[in-house]
Amino acid sequence: MGGSGWRPQRGTDKRQLSEARLQAHYAVQWLARTARAYIQPQPDDGHTSLLWDRSLDGLMTQALPDGTRLSLQIADLTLAWHDGTRAGPVQSFCLNTQPDTQARQWLGAQLAARNLDARALDAASPYPLPAHAIAQGAVYDAAGCADALAALAAWYGNAELLLSGVQSQMLERKLAASPVCCWPHHFDLATLITLPGRNSDLTGYVGVGLSPGDDYYDEPYYYVSVYPRPDAAALPSLPALGFWHTHEFTAAVSPAHRIVAAKDQDSETNDFLRGSVAVAIKLLS
Repeated sequence: MGGSGWRPQRGTDKRQLSEARLQAHYAVQWLARTARAYIQPQPDDGHTSLLWDRSLDGLMTQALPDGTRLSLQIADLTLAWHDGTRAGPVQSFCLNTQPDTQARQWLGAQLAARNLDARALDAASPYPLPAHAIAQGAVYDAAGCADALAALAAWYGNAELLLSGVQSQMLERKLAASPVCCWPHHFDLATLITLPGRNSDLTGYVGVGLSPGDDYYDEPYYYVSVYPRPDAAALPSLPALGFWHTHEFTAAVSPAHRIVAAKDQDSETNDFLRGSVAVAIKLLS
C-alpha cells in the first residue's frame, strides 16, 4: 500500500479542478524557466525536472549552482526561495491576484541579489502551454481556486507516495527506474522504467505516473504507458480500476472518478499501478 500518508480523494467540480490545474501549470513555469536558465543542461532535460517536497506540499527545482532552490506551493500558488537547508524559505511571493509580470519582477530582483542575470529568464519556452487568460496578462486567482488547488496538491502528494513505492520495487528487482519527478511541459509526475532488450533496437520503456488532466482526460489520472506500442488487439486484462487507452499512445489508465469511487482508494490505486506495471513488463519481455 502507499502508506499512512495517503489523503482521501473526494469529488471536485471538474471545471474548478481544470482551472486550478491550468493556473498551477502556468505558475510552475517560473520554476522551469529558472531551471533552464541557471542549472547545467542535461541531455534528457532532466535539469528542468521538479521534485515533490512533502513538507512543502509543492514542487521544487533541482539545486542551482549556489545550492539554492525555487519552489511552488500548490495550494496557494506561492513561489519561494530556499537556501539549501531545511530552515524554510528565505523569500516568498504569493501569485494570488498577481499577473506574471509581477512574478517576473520579483524573481528578477531575487536573481539579481544572487548575482545572476535575470534576462536569462526571458528565453522563449521550448514548448507551448494550454491556452489561458494568464498568458494574456490576467492575474492568478489562488483564493478563488483554493478548494480545487488543495485537491490538486492531494493528487500529487498521493501520487508521489505510490510512485516512489513502484520505483523502489523496480530497483529491488535490479531494473532501471528513474527518480520520481514532475516534468513542467505536461505537468505530470512520473518515473520511467527502462527494459533493455536482446539488442539495442528493442529497448522498452514503461512510464508510470500521474497526469493532473489534459486533452485526453479532463481530470487527474494515473497511467502506465508502454513503448514500443504493443498490438492493441492483443492487450490483456487490467486490475479493476483501469482500462486501456490506445489513441495516440498505449497506456493503462485509471481516471480520478474511478479512484474517488473506490472503497479503499490507497490500496486499489496501488494495486492498479503495480498490476499494470507487471502487465507492461510482460508485454515488453
